[in-house]
Amino acid sequence: MASDRGTTMQRGTAAGETAHEPWAQPTAPSARKLPGASRERKPALAALAVVLILGGALAVGYVMLQGAKRVDAIEITQQIGQGQQIPLSAMHEVQVAANSGVPYVPWAEASQVSRYFAATTIVTGTLLTSSMAVATNPEVSGRATLGLALKDGQLPAGLTAGDHVDIYEVSDATEACPGQPGSLLSGDAIVLNVSAPSATSSSAVADVEVALSPATAGAVACNASNGILSVAVAPGSFLSQNPATSGGSGSPAGATPSQKATGSGTGAG
Repeated sequence: MASDRGTTMQRGTAAGETAHEPWAQPTAPSARKLPGASRERKPALAALAVVLILGGALAVGYVMLQGAKRVDAIEITQQIGQGQQIPLSAMHEVQVAANSGVPYVPWAEASQVSRYFAATTIVTGTLLTSSMAVATNPEVSGRATLGLALKDGQLPAGLTAGDHVDIYEVSDATEACPGQPGSLLSGDAIVLNVSAPSATSSSAVADVEVALSPATAGAVACNASNGILSVAVAPGSFLSQNPATSGGSGSPAGATPSQKATGSGTGAG
């Protein structure tokens, strides 16, 4: 009996079976992904985002509409000196932005503004604001108001409201009035109004209203009533190049701004 000792069987191999290659090592699953968590939906946040977008669009639209909104305001078309009454002819209607922040005076109040006075000098092209107009003339505060009836030669041509004038006695007639011929009766008087006679009138007398120091009002009134005074424009005062003022009033021609001619006339106190 043949001995089988010389036959060696590999471990793990059954008798009668041929030997096989060792088993391959297990490998990890390829491209295997873990299942993702389901996305949580938040409808409240989405609705809030929509509301914010719509609100921003409405706000932008409102700002644009407000910026485009225009209102009627008053623009000054000619220079107005401090203390002068603001004439209606010097006002022009313009449109400005409603939300400009400027305290403009509405055009609808133009007729009321014409009864007011300029608080300061208003230059041409200025948008009128409420602080530029005052109910009373600031320059005549504390002054006496006096009316003068002056003939041609007793006042300079082109005399207009707002001019500062000096008033002189111009006659050596023996009148019982204060002052001497050529003496200054009142200095720095302010012309408030000048009314020239109409073209069809036979009178050559111009009515001039002035505001002056109360201390000199008596002497001026006395000399004016006797027709022995003359008016001269003070240095630095504005003298219109046109004898007719914007309100249709003016002074008769016949004397240059630098002349102080004598003449007879009738005065009004």
